[in-house]
Amino acid sequence: MKVSAWFRLTLSYLWWPLLLAGCMVCLAAGIARGAGPLYFNISYAALAIALFFLERWLPHEETWLENDGQVVPDLSHTLLSKGLVQLAVVAGATLGISHSLGERPGGGIWPLSWPLPFQVGLGLIVAELGLYWAHRLGHEWMWLWRFHAVHHSATRLWFFNTGRFHFVDTLKSIALGMPLLFLLGAPGPVFFWVSALTAYIGILTHCNVEMRFGPLNYVFNTPGLHRWHHSTDLREGNKNYGENLMIFDLLFRTFINPNRRPPAAIGINEAMPATFLGQVKAPFVWEKYQLENKSKNEGMLRRPADAPVTPNQIK
Repeated sequence: MKVSAWFRLTLSYLWWPLLLAGCMVCLAAGIARGAGPLYFNISYAALAIALFFLERWLPHEETWLENDGQVVPDLSHTLLSKGLVQLAVVAGATLGISHSLGERPGGGIWPLSWPLPFQVGLGLIVAELGLYWAHRLGHEWMWLWRFHAVHHSATRLWFFNTGRFHFVDTLKSIALGMPLLFLLGAPGPVFFWVSALTAYIGILTHCNVEMRFGPLNYVFNTPGLHRWHHSTDLREGNKNYGENLMIFDLLFRTFINPNRRPPAAIGINEAMPATFLGQVKAPFVWEKYQLENKSKNEGMLRRPADAPVTPNQIK
């Protein structure tokens, strides 16, 4: 193997852990200086910039570099739906309820005596239980699928459409993902770290960078696993629901990682408006909109609960 090829192969295994570790080191430095939110924003912006250039240098799919006409809707969902809702709900909860439950004697059963890294690890697992089921219900319950379909209607994956979520879909994930931490009395720093890691892993998960993951696929939600989740083949698309971790996909047998390349053609088989406001409105008038656009999707409607299969049935 030529040196350049060996170097690129080695880097493909290092990009994901190095980028995540760099963000975590930056965030820890900021927290130590009493400026955690500022350093989170700096690290997140730096990660986005790094992924922008890596996607053009080492793309996983060349076709995903082409403009899909969804830059404005993607940005609008990120800023006006997912961004504002998550910022308001998580920030308010972290500063308020989590302190009253977790940092007061007898406020919960959370292991406050554990070192913070272990508490954060536990927090990721606890939050993942709710996030997993929120995501799975978004695929298997048709009423929720219509909102989650906004995210899956993207025809390419890249760092910029990480936040392409309908605000109802975001509220559902927050409502199911955080309450267990509250009930157990997790302290504010755990909420902050879990929220930050979710943001870091989320943007990495959607990036269009050629990476390899090895054993990491059995611990974290990686881009390699998430590309299968965006497949239009429901034997693949209704799998790998993990937000950050794959523990519950492994436990509930929804984990897949076939030994072949994930599909480049992704999206949904229903109709979806091309504009941001249309995408916000469509889930509320779903049946009517699908009927009006029947010619675009006749015979191809996606049914989230159809044809369940186990991973070993996927060839």
